[in-house]
Amino acid sequence: MSDKTLYTIIVHSENFAGLLNQVTAVFTRRQINIESLNVSASSIKGVHKYTITAWTDKETIEKVTKQIIKKIDVLQAHYFTDDEIYQHEIALYKITTSILEEKPEVSKVIRRYNARIVEVNTVFSIVEKNGMSEDITALYEELSAFDCVLQFVRSGRVAITTGCFERVNEYLAEREAKYLQSKQNGDE
Repeated sequence: MSDKTLYTIIVHSENFAGLLNQVTAVFTRRQINIESLNVSASSIKGVHKYTITAWTDKETIEKVTKQIIKKIDVLQAHYFTDDEIYQHEIALYKITTSILEEKPEVSKVIRRYNARIVEVNTVFSIVEKNGMSEDITALYEELSAFDCVLQFVRSGRVAITTGCFERVNEYLAEREAKYLQSKQNGDE
């Protein structure tokens, strides 16, 4: 078995229905489990950003990325290792308020992870943590040891890298120039 690395693929596309299904199908066909998937509008009007993480080897991630690029509505796709991007996650932990009040160690754990309590009522409290995946998981494990976690949810990875948006902007500018040129040629 080859060594597997956690890769993050960042995909920029126009916002068309069905594209998410096409992108995830590339992973399904290769039997690669997606660890996290986050889709949102990007800072470029009309362009959406998909951040997908998966454990695989370099050869496979290269093939997957090439297949994603071939999708008609995809503007670009690139893969990265953790040292090539800045990434973060957010998590919410719903914990039992009575245990929070009875065991001061719970509050100490929350503070040690730089998490914050954002809601407290008589039944439950909500703790919010943003940061690295490992810290989010570690906080969950420590809170679970107190048997106080009622629910836990995490956002999935969001990531940025400096070069990607510049390339998307270049692509969109080139496409606009080609469109204007073809329109001008057609009008003459």
